[in-house]
Amino acid sequence: MKICVFGAGAIGGNLATRLAASGADVSVVARGEHLAAICANGLTLEMPKETVKARVTASAEPCDLGPQDLVLVCVKAPALPDVAAGIAPLLKADTPVMFVMNGIPWWYFYKHGGPLDGRRLPRIDPGDSVWNAVGPQRAIGSIVNSSNSVVRPGVIRNTSGRAHLVIGEPSGEITPRIQKIAEAINVSTVFVEAKDRIRDEVWTKLLANISSNPLAFLAQSSLGEIISDPITKAAVKTMAKEGALIAKSLGCDVSIDVDEAFSPNSPHKPSIVQDLERGRPLELDAMFTVPPMAVYSMRCSEPTLPTMASPVCNPMPMRRSTPCFSRSRTWSSAVDFNMSCAARTAMRWC
Repeated sequence: MKICVFGAGAIGGNLATRLAASGADVSVVARGEHLAAICANGLTLEMPKETVKARVTASAEPCDLGPQDLVLVCVKAPALPDVAAGIAPLLKADTPVMFVMNGIPWWYFYKHGGPLDGRRLPRIDPGDSVWNAVGPQRAIGSIVNSSNSVVRPGVIRNTSGRAHLVIGEPSGEITPRIQKIAEAINVSTVFVEAKDRIRDEVWTKLLANISSNPLAFLAQSSLGEIISDPITKAAVKTMAKEGALIAKSLGCDVSIDVDEAFSPNSPHKPSIVQDLERGRPLELDAMFTVPPMAVYSMRCSEPTLPTMASPVCNPMPMRRSTPCFSRSRTWSSAVDFNMSCAARTAMRWC
């Protein structure tokens, strides 16, 4: 099976390295210094107990790589228009495209059923660019559980030593192509599960992201720092509960145990914090804008989630290189600031 990883950053680089090291025919779409390093030295994956290196074919131009049997899209949501514009040379008539991304995916309501079936999400897929270029019939939903960062061009660091993928069809069927994909990837050190309710998996991970990431983003802190503070941990629990209510309103009865999901000793910074610190485009709409929209429509009595998310999505206080809230300031003052931002954005979200 020829596999192309479109976006060989932290997650994509991890998966590409593992797949190539297992003998798969892997190519990657990358750019800049990262691409130059991959072409010169291959990909390197640093893990707690071992370091794995692999050579892959790499290019900034998909047309150099040719048609594939499977494409893994591992870019951040702001890069989806670039994927739509460039992916065609990688696609045969039946090539499935697995979107390994955070947040609500662009295909979410395809074969969803009920009154929302087929609804488009312009905040995530402006102009239906991915819908038209890829086609929802090709889409494979995917959630990855793995903490990674690009420590220097061509080198990925994986803090846990594991990579766990959950994949599924938007229709909920366990199809032959899903089984074939799972078998092909499972020969590597990536553990893959095919499930019939992929949206439940989307929301389970999203609950972790939308409950913890706003505070980590505002303070530019690790998850461990957020969870070790009793005040911010309580806020994380509240946001996780509110997120679960949104998920349930969309037919996904999921929840997370914050005490089990996050370690107070974790040094890992969420990818959105890494992007902020490096001046990269931020993955806001799929994680922080679209999900909280439902809070107001549900008339939630304590919308902590949009309160915390609003300064994350507000360009005035957040587009700076220093944390809005340092550990020397009280978290209560941070919450007061968030409340004022929420008042400005509530009407925009309604």
